[in-house]
Amino acid sequence: MPASDHDPASTPADHLDTGAPVDPELSAERDYLARARDAMARMRERTLALDTQAGDAVSAAYLARTLHLRAASLADDPATTLFFGRLDTDGGERWYVGRRHVADEAGDPMVIDWRAEMSTAFYRATRRELMGVVLRRRFGLDRGVITALEDEHLHDTSESESRSQILSDEIERPRVGPMRDIVATIQPEQDEIVRADAATSVCVQGAPGTGKTAVGLHRAAWLLYAFRDKLSRQGVLVIGPNRAFLEHIGAVLPALGEAQVGHTTAEDLLESAPVKGVDSAEVAVLKGDSRLAEVIRGAVWDRVRAPEEPLIVPRGSRRWRVPAYDIAEIVEQLKGRGIRYDAAREMLPQRLAHLVLLRMEAAGAAPDDRVQDSVARSTPVKRYAAELWPKLDPREVLFGLFSDPEALARHAEGVLSPEEQALLLWPKPPRTKGSARWSRADMALLDEISGQLERLSSLGHVVLDEAQDLSPMQLRAVGRRVSTGAVTVLGDIAQGTTPWSTSSWEETLAHLGKPDGHIEVLDRGFRVPASVIDFASRLLPHMAPGLGAPQAVRSNPGRLVMRESDQPLADAAAVVAQELREPGSVGVIVADLATEAMSTALSDNGIEHGVLGAARGDVEHRVDVVPATVAKGLEFDRVIVVEPAAIAAAEPDERTGLRRLYVVLTRAVTGLTVIHHDPLPLPLALATP
Repeated sequence: MPASDHDPASTPADHLDTGAPVDPELSAERDYLARARDAMARMRERTLALDTQAGDAVSAAYLARTLHLRAASLADDPATTLFFGRLDTDGGERWYVGRRHVADEAGDPMVIDWRAEMSTAFYRATRRELMGVVLRRRFGLDRGVITALEDEHLHDTSESESRSQILSDEIERPRVGPMRDIVATIQPEQDEIVRADAATSVCVQGAPGTGKTAVGLHRAAWLLYAFRDKLSRQGVLVIGPNRAFLEHIGAVLPALGEAQVGHTTAEDLLESAPVKGVDSAEVAVLKGDSRLAEVIRGAVWDRVRAPEEPLIVPRGSRRWRVPAYDIAEIVEQLKGRGIRYDAAREMLPQRLAHLVLLRMEAAGAAPDDRVQDSVARSTPVKRYAAELWPKLDPREVLFGLFSDPEALARHAEGVLSPEEQALLLWPKPPRTKGSARWSRADMALLDEISGQLERLSSLGHVVLDEAQDLSPMQLRAVGRRVSTGAVTVLGDIAQGTTPWSTSSWEETLAHLGKPDGHIEVLDRGFRVPASVIDFASRLLPHMAPGLGAPQAVRSNPGRLVMRESDQPLADAAAVVAQELREPGSVGVIVADLATEAMSTALSDNGIEHGVLGAARGDVEHRVDVVPATVAKGLEFDRVIVVEPAAIAAAEPDERTGLRRLYVVLTRAVTGLTVIHHDPLPLPLALATP
């Protein structure tokens, strides 16, 4: 099929069932899509027909699972197309770029994976840097049908360089349900982050609407494509701020053929005991301080006791005696090796047995390794080693710190002030560790103790979203799980809504153990319209001085409506009813305490909806009530924010309140309606149109 000579303007969107004449180029591309679908169906059938017999049951099960995952990745979704773009090169080659690799019966590629090296040119080629591309074609798509095409002749300098209408339409297309992939709309600066080397840790400072979450997820998909053997073995994990967020993003990687990536929240990752206690903000900030790592290290290694009595080992008719001073030297050597507590503890019996063997040899015996192993396993040696180097339980260690002022003072001397130590002590110490009311902040401390005791196996890669809200101790816990791998850190300092939120990505990377990570900035907002981002950005000087406002690049400025009301909840329900006349999703964001009342108001108006963060909430409703503390990372076509002042006032201080409000106001993709009875916070009142 020859390269198209179409005008850069897109061909009109013609559906197959309209009866209207169809452009020959469009018809040819539709035929090619049908052939590609048939080819992928054959690939899937061949995979399902493969024999899973192997030499043993374990190998057979592994092969069966591999083939199952392969078949799942080849399942066709009729609501999407197999490709979204085409490249014609100066060498006469033609490549269709899509979500999967599809080959014909001869094994020749019909569609190349968007992650393939050749696909890089689809996202980055320009008239200044052709990358071997003569023509780039984008396809307009609707429910799995090609409806339009748009050509860009990169070698033709007479053409004006204009923004792709198909690209704009895809970015602004209404959506309901989980977050979609962005493979058709990845921008050059996003693609550079996605394809960064696997050994490189990347931190993305991304303003609202810049696609930082999508970039992180697509980076995980690209890494699994480019380094599949290693990362499939070591594992890839996505960590998000809450479960509603994980539901929102959960369909992206499976849609890209990657179903083995784990998803969790930081809270779920670290929860090792029932959380029943609640700390004040002051105490939670202190427990999240990285200085606690030094206190904990002292508390753990202080449990190793200095030997006071000699070791006596009966063997046959002889009793072998090792003096305490020789054993003390061995203990100090193990403590100074820089290994984990439990690893050193397991080495101690062998070291003690070696001292016994030295005495046997001095007496003229010739013991071998079997004798040393036998001595190390003997009851006297095991009992003596256990007394010097006791087995520890993380909860027991932390219980001892928080219930014993003298123990805490001993380990915190020179690290924490007396006032800070007093904050950590339980006012009424529980009688046992089993009755302790552990708090959420305690989970990171328990994890730190576990990290002192034993080394965790490292994941290959971790994508950490909304990282600005994690405490230093939480970051250390994440870092322990990717000690030999790399991280993709995503966040926005302006959206930090915890009392311990970071003010520096350099500090965040250091706490993660990745001080050499690269910091990238995304400030072009593709999702949030200009009217909304300009309004929300009025808060920035008051909550994040020096941080630049994002640049909205969409041609559609969106809609911003301000409405005073004596009945904000009832009026919000009425606005939702109006918004439902248009396609797309609607989010109603309220202060957490108003969630139930807002849900009732919608029900009274017969509006079906979900409640995010609740048992009956999910991302499949067109309308969702969203507590303000759950809104981070989500987006809706249209958003109604009810009582901004109440949302801000629910936070512990003014700065955090304004940051929470900034998050809430920047969830809209098309339009934002603000309904209030109470006066708006001053920065917004000054900005009210």
